[in-house]
Amino acid sequence: MKMAAYGKWILAGEHAVLRGCPALVFPLRSAQMTLEYEAGDHPLHVEFAGERGDELKLLVWSVLESAVVRLGRGMNGLVGTLRLHSSLPIGAGLGASGALCALVARWCVQMKWLPEEKSYEFARGLEDLFHGESSGVDVAVALSGEGMLFRRQGERRVIHPNWTPQIYLSYSGQRGVTAECVNQVKLLIQNNPRLGLEIDDRMLESVRQAEIALAMESSVLGMEKLKEAIQMANSCFKDWGLTFGGLSDHLAWLESSGAIAVKPTGSGGGGYALSLWSNPPPEKIRSQLLAAF
Repeated sequence: MKMAAYGKWILAGEHAVLRGCPALVFPLRSAQMTLEYEAGDHPLHVEFAGERGDELKLLVWSVLESAVVRLGRGMNGLVGTLRLHSSLPIGAGLGASGALCALVARWCVQMKWLPEEKSYEFARGLEDLFHGESSGVDVAVALSGEGMLFRRQGERRVIHPNWTPQIYLSYSGQRGVTAECVNQVKLLIQNNPRLGLEIDDRMLESVRQAEIALAMESSVLGMEKLKEAIQMANSCFKDWGLTFGGLSDHLAWLESSGAIAVKPTGSGGGGYALSLWSNPPPEKIRSQLLAAF
């Protein structure tokens, strides 16, 4: 029994997605996590492999324990061998926790412990362990493997861009903690509801403009609108106070290297940044960039 889940990157909609705004999110097909299960009569043994496999050691047992508690089972009843292979970094905004929770939910379905139609809500509940309050967007992409317009409570529509923008992802060198970033945004809204609503409305507009841009027939038509959408989303992160330190320096470096628009992708506060380019990035920095599409 073997299954795989991709990482993800968000074009626009972060944080506001928790309050009903849609998000534009796509799978990162160059980075994934796989789970393989081998039945046996010995207590459950978990093996880790891949360049990021060891990072899962501190997470997987808490996810498994949460899963069996939710299912009304006990850890002592788990037997066999689980093998996890990952190229997804933890705490970088690329959906590693969502991929792990999606795989555990799929495993529970395969073991006949969970109905398949409940796998999304089950995985989203598991991801609350990491985010405090999961929007479910990471889990949705991990389970479907499709780019989508995602709403937390409502429409989830598959998105197929009519052209392929030159979008790259790069690590800021600074780790972001999703739960802390979520709480920071909530505190801003609590202290200044009017500003919080204005920022959410601006993020909503960035999602709308980005979707329009990707639906255009060519890059000639869509590039400028997509640039404006990404810049608008980035302004939301700035006003939330989530582009500080090494992340701010990294965004500035991307712009100085030729990117026409930049923003964090994920919760902000660190992790990965997204950059849009009208021309191929300089060869000297290509090793630091990961193609989004």
